[in-house]
Amino acid sequence: MTIENADSHRRRRPRPPRPKGRRLSSILRQLAADRSRERISIGDLFQTMGDRAISALMLIFALPNAFPTPPGTSAVLGAPLIFLAAQLTFGLKPWLPKVIADRSMRREDFETIVGRIHRRLAWAERMLKPRLAIFAEPPAEYLAGAACLLLSIVLLLPVPLGNMLPAITISVFAFGILGRDGLFALIGFIMTAVSLVIAGGVIYGLVKAAIYLVMQWFA
Repeated sequence: MTIENADSHRRRRPRPPRPKGRRLSSILRQLAADRSRERISIGDLFQTMGDRAISALMLIFALPNAFPTPPGTSAVLGAPLIFLAAQLTFGLKPWLPKVIADRSMRREDFETIVGRIHRRLAWAERMLKPRLAIFAEPPAEYLAGAACLLLSIVLLLPVPLGNMLPAITISVFAFGILGRDGLFALIGFIMTAVSLVIAGGVIYGLVKAAIYLVMQWFA
């Protein structure tokens, strides 16, 4: 094995096994109930999730954008999504820079958030099951990462309500990869096409309107 191939082997993330037993909802609940912790950091969740950390964190960062949020929220949550989606695209091992991993909140606040989303998250997880594996495992998984990367970039754009559909689509992809559910991943690919068409149309309309206003100003 050459040095180049050895480096590539170390960087590539092995195909994750089908998840067994613990679900994301139960992991979050257990972490929130750990009273030995004063604060919960992104690094804590990242370490707990292991090989599924990328898709789990993508879901956590994407879900808030699926609902109307204060201006600027998508820019804050979209940046980590770009980083995570890029890793998924190139099949890299899960890794976070210290500046992101060290971000934390009080355990009590984390417990409150988990309490609010736990029932819906658990309901969605019950719908997951291993099927249509060709759409949820490499190389399709890398294509899903590329789609999420494009959608994460769209999230950063100042498009009115343009973050909701891309965020929902990223969440669907994340669910599919977490549960090795190819049906969810297939739906994600379809929604990606719809999201990009809608976002492109909105951006085109805004640019056209801006050009018209500029021409009227100088007319």
